[in-house]
Amino acid sequence: MVTGKALLAGVMGWPVGHSRSPLLHGYWLNQYGIDGAYVPLAVPPGRIEQALGALPALGFRGCNVTVPHKEAAFRLVDRLDESARRIGAVNTVVVLPDGSLEGRNTDGYGFWQNLQAGAPVGWDVCSGPAVVLGAGGAARAVAVALLDAGAPGIRLLNRTRARAEELAGDLADDRLQVLDWEDRAGALQGAALLVNTTTQGMQGQPPLQIDLSILPLSALVTDIVYSPLITPLLQAAADRGNAIVDGLGMLLHQARPGFHAWFGTDPQVTDALRRHVLGPA
Repeated sequence: MVTGKALLAGVMGWPVGHSRSPLLHGYWLNQYGIDGAYVPLAVPPGRIEQALGALPALGFRGCNVTVPHKEAAFRLVDRLDESARRIGAVNTVVVLPDGSLEGRNTDGYGFWQNLQAGAPVGWDVCSGPAVVLGAGGAARAVAVALLDAGAPGIRLLNRTRARAEELAGDLADDRLQVLDWEDRAGALQGAALLVNTTTQGMQGQPPLQIDLSILPLSALVTDIVYSPLITPLLQAAADRGNAIVDGLGMLLHQARPGFHAWFGTDPQVTDALRRHVLGPA
């Protein structure tokens, strides 16, 4: 039940109607019996500064920020945590007691928590290089998470090489190696992990074209896309015997720190939550 004392949060995006975050946070609010609400906030690109500035006045505890506002929020908040600063984007905003806005980025946390939860027993990120496809905001978060976890190397490939070079330059870690997109099959030699952060394989998009034949069977394969849950890449990897991790858990786990900051409870990711967010099969 929502009362006049309800704690408020939401998600800013444009469009925002497709977001599953209200479904996710609403489930937790109900599960933990919290007097609160999490609402979609449709904010056109030109209004994000006004929208963020209104949060304290409206009594909001904060919000998530999604496409196309993550980079703008990075520039507009009063302070940044270390993860947002390194990734260069904000996906979580917390209104602090003095009314100022702190920008955080929980995408890397969500990626790593999901990978740990889904990886088979004995898999170790330190056992070989990771191959990361893509060079957008999600790839930045993934790369930071893998570097922090101790990955011995990251082979970064993007259809536009210049964007991959920019990402590698920004992170300035000699474990990052940029390769040409055309060399993606060869980049799998000896890899311990393959991560697709591109939209290829997403519903309505063409599948990712990649030859997995030299990927070690010990390698883990994950895709941050969760619609469909099992992308063509994940299906091809599973068919040849690789362990796979779908992308839904990244969405679920990245929401946990924000929920804790806004509503005071550390929520758990469960099979029941996954079914709820996925909806009818």
